[in-house]
Amino acid sequence: MPGEAGVLRGLPANVWLIGLVSLCNDAASDLLYPLMPLYLSSVLMAGPRALGLIEGIAEATASLLKLFSGVMMDRTRSAKPWIVVGYALAGLGRPLIAVAGSWLWVLVIRFVDRIGKGLRTSPRDALLANSVPAGRRGVAFGLHRAMDNAGAVIGPVAAALLLAQDVPLRDIFLWSLAPGLLTLVLALAIREPPGTRPAKPPEFSWSLEGLPPAFKRYLCAVALFTLGNSSNMFLLLRASELGVAQAQIPLLWALVSLTAALLSTHLSGWSDRLGRVRFMLIGWSAYAALYLGLGLLASDGIALLTLFASYGVVLAATEGVERALVADLAPAALRGTAFGWFNLVLGLLLLPASLLFGTLYQAVGALPAFAFSAGCALAATLLLRFWVFPGGRVPVTAGEG
Repeated sequence: MPGEAGVLRGLPANVWLIGLVSLCNDAASDLLYPLMPLYLSSVLMAGPRALGLIEGIAEATASLLKLFSGVMMDRTRSAKPWIVVGYALAGLGRPLIAVAGSWLWVLVIRFVDRIGKGLRTSPRDALLANSVPAGRRGVAFGLHRAMDNAGAVIGPVAAALLLAQDVPLRDIFLWSLAPGLLTLVLALAIREPPGTRPAKPPEFSWSLEGLPPAFKRYLCAVALFTLGNSSNMFLLLRASELGVAQAQIPLLWALVSLTAALLSTHLSGWSDRLGRVRFMLIGWSAYAALYLGLGLLASDGIALLTLFASYGVVLAATEGVERALVADLAPAALRGTAFGWFNLVLGLLLLPASLLFGTLYQAVGALPAFAFSAGCALAATLLLRFWVFPGGRVPVTAGEG
């Protein structure tokens, strides 16, 4: 992308600061994330169904609060308080998993952790969108996802090193406190961008009133895709089932995050010039192919490494673009609410998605579960192309201001 280095240097300090906050937070979160299936199965003796229940309920809770915090941000015209409180709850709550005596206590702790995520995510996304002009939203969200995924590399690598030193799983959970505290310090330094608060807050509404039809159609496609996009922990469970050693599981997830970190800024930035719909269509189609491949795979090896690395490419091409598309479609005065609805759909559908995937996985095997996810992704791709944006173009004027 010509001039990309100059574009990155020209991004406001707020964009970089929000990225650093996500980097540190994900370093803490992903220190633990790859270990959760191992911890639940080997220490707490819980199976795939319990994993699906924990992740589904946790993310559904976060999603409801993402709508609440998005609407309240538009009402209060301030994002920072929601961001700071959200990161504080997560950073201080995660280490408590070390003292959990059963998977039910893990569910409670994950519930509190996701409350923090619910409070911070929509205001953070809206603040990020408000910090840059429309023509740089792709690269801004791409940079944020790149730094977020960089933290997701640091965390699993640290977990692998600790496992290699025979550090008990419970002790590793305690180590997440240090990056969690750093995250909170950085969040306190975030500033509200000047000139982004409307003179009068929008009318109070928990509905989609005031948001354009294209945004509502987009949410429908996202909902269908998310129904097949269960917790990524099932990918790690699949890798373990295929023969990947326990100490190598965190490194496998680090491969996904490293790939996404290296490519997110570039691919999302290209969407500013080449079109967001094109990237979404390719990314969702590739997701379908990858999940089908994981279901068909019979053993670990080069093929598994290739699929996990390719999954990182898919994340790089879609995560930032999905959010930039929300900002393109939403009126400035309702941007927090729009991100609230977007994040609500992403997380709320994760409950049935994770429960259904876990049930299929445990009852009839990996292939039917992964094939179901692939089918949802393919159907959502067709919906996006022929119903949401039939002309292949995004009405960005709806999001200006």
